[in-house]
Amino acid sequence: MATVSPTPLLKDELDIVIPTIRNLDFLEMWRPFFQPYHLIIVQDGDPTKTIKVPEGFDYELYNRNDINRILGPKASCISFKDSACRCFGYMVSKKKYIYTIDDDCFVAKDPSGKDINALEQHIQNLLSPSTPFFFNTLYDPYRSGADFVRGYPFSLREGVTTAVSHGLWLNIPDYDAPTQLVKPLERNTRYVDAIMTIPKGTLFPMCGMNLAFNRELIGPAMYFGLMGDGQPIGRYDDMWAGWCTKVICDHLGWGVKTGLPYIWHSKASNPFVNLKKEYKGIYWQEELIPFFQSVALPKDCTTVQKCYIEISKQVKAKLGKVDDYFNKLADAMVTWIEAWDELNPSGDISAKIPNGASK
Repeated sequence: MATVSPTPLLKDELDIVIPTIRNLDFLEMWRPFFQPYHLIIVQDGDPTKTIKVPEGFDYELYNRNDINRILGPKASCISFKDSACRCFGYMVSKKKYIYTIDDDCFVAKDPSGKDINALEQHIQNLLSPSTPFFFNTLYDPYRSGADFVRGYPFSLREGVTTAVSHGLWLNIPDYDAPTQLVKPLERNTRYVDAIMTIPKGTLFPMCGMNLAFNRELIGPAMYFGLMGDGQPIGRYDDMWAGWCTKVICDHLGWGVKTGLPYIWHSKASNPFVNLKKEYKGIYWQEELIPFFQSVALPKDCTTVQKCYIEISKQVKAKLGKVDDYFNKLADAMVTWIEAWDELNPSGDISAKIPNGASK
């Protein structure tokens, strides 16, 4: 798994999106795996600060001034001072696939001590089918050495298109602040050699720090919400996108995989700072989960955009009374789709999007 292909997979069909506030020295360790690909760097915070990128990488860098210039008044839907700003990179990409990674994520090693090529594993996940309608007890039946078990319906063995590949992390686990506070020294050392499809009708907490998806299929649903500066909540950006995405994938018949690949998550964020960002989310999620579990999308929602607008209406109708923030978020969801369609005017997201975006 850790060897680099002579011709990198999907070299001209995938962008790597990185949100950051600092110099990207971490790219040095990813060089063998990332250098052939185009990077989209979304600089958060002070736009006058210069972010250094190691030499030899093909990249475009957008700061807040660029976001305001490109989106105009619609820039209000892109979060500021929060890694949720990464979704602007999804919007301006013109590639079929996206891999997004945080700048504190390093190359992990598999149990044999080999460097894990996370990107290659994500690509393999996205290029093989998913099985959301019937669980295979041997996990992913398309991996070498695995297959469908006895009793698995033959009519379902072709699987469906994989829209999302959700990777995991060694070292610092992706915990919320209360769990961080009670387990400050806990580290994830367990390497589980498994990939599975999350079943239809089952939600999951999506983490955005090691994530790949088929932008052409599901891109408009990958909105990381209104977080950070001026908002009452943070650290729920990727989870919001995950809940919306999963409901839409279930409706349109696509799959979401989770498991391999692992990255090495190098530093724990401050649990007290996190608690301040999260505490409303921890309270609200008890309403959010039942809401997403009960979202019903009508049959005429045949595109991701239509599904997403329908979810925004239901957010306003049902969650608006939980807090006025959800009315603002519902409006931002609509603004996001309008901005997406302006920058990606194909209309039908399943239509082929030309490759090779450049500022």
